[in-house]
Amino acid sequence: MIIDCHGHYTTAPPALEAWRNRQVAALGNPAATPKASELKIGDDELRESIASNQLKKMKERGIDLTIFSPRASFMAHHIGDFETSSAWAAICNELCHRVAGLFPDEFIGAAMLPQSPGVDPATWIPELERCVKEYGFVGVNLNPDPSGGHWTSPPLTDRHWYPIYEKLVEYDIPAMVHVSTSCNACFHATGAHYLNADTTAFMQCLSGDLFRDFPTLRLVIPHGGGAVPYHWGRFRGLAEMLKKPLLRDHLLHNIFFDTCVYHQPGIDLLTKVIPVENVLFASEMIGAVRGIDPETGFAYDDTKRYIEAAALTPQQRKQIYEGNVRRVYPRLDAALRRRGH
Repeated sequence: MIIDCHGHYTTAPPALEAWRNRQVAALGNPAATPKASELKIGDDELRESIASNQLKKMKERGIDLTIFSPRASFMAHHIGDFETSSAWAAICNELCHRVAGLFPDEFIGAAMLPQSPGVDPATWIPELERCVKEYGFVGVNLNPDPSGGHWTSPPLTDRHWYPIYEKLVEYDIPAMVHVSTSCNACFHATGAHYLNADTTAFMQCLSGDLFRDFPTLRLVIPHGGGAVPYHWGRFRGLAEMLKKPLLRDHLLHNIFFDTCVYHQPGIDLLTKVIPVENVLFASEMIGAVRGIDPETGFAYDDTKRYIEAAALTPQQRKQIYEGNVRRVYPRLDAALRRRGH
């Protein structure tokens, strides 16, 4: 199988954004806050939003299954308070669950958490539990910066985050470390903030000893790890200066990188520098970069082409496409086994 571990519902029907706009407009007037029941999206609308977009591209590109989560830029955890985020996360997660129900062979869910700046991560647990127990979701997106580009939260290695890590370990599900939109004008959301966050999350983990406390916790750092593969020597040197073990022992039992890298040299570097067992196939299609590369004539986010052209053995490609994803997402593996895959 070819499993895309990084997909977002970027093509949701317009009614979802309209509901969100009403919710945000009512922040100063709670009486005007819309109820979840006021959002009306039928199954036919959901089918059309997927069939002519993600599903169409999956079939064209030969991708069998996508781990599907709410649109990252829509998470916007800096807007409102916990109640705002809680209502919004519940709605977005339910829509992804409905998509997975309509297309069970092609999509399986990953959850958005109801994060809010300064809020105890323990408050996110009920939504996580609902998504795992009721929806059968296999992962979560964890925003290391709910402030939207101002980085007011403690590092990921801080005990502040431990309640959510404990629950992830209990349920044996990974977290994709994924920020949302940037409200800091210095950082373009997808061109700077996302990649900065990937790099920052890795360095936070390098600096600390998180995995000594959580040896089975798994974090997926998307977008190829930001600057990490390109500056692998710098990170190796920093680990030595900080008296940490070799990176393979210190981090690579727990940290994985996806292939949302949109040119061949980038994928070649990723697969040469990072051990193949730490690389997971992903495309984040219809996401940050949606155009056609004029140098190749193909979509930038058609990442399967890059894996096919990389200097990999057939066994290594199989690891990236399927084996590693199933190992990092054991609930996905269990779901596939139940289906006979």
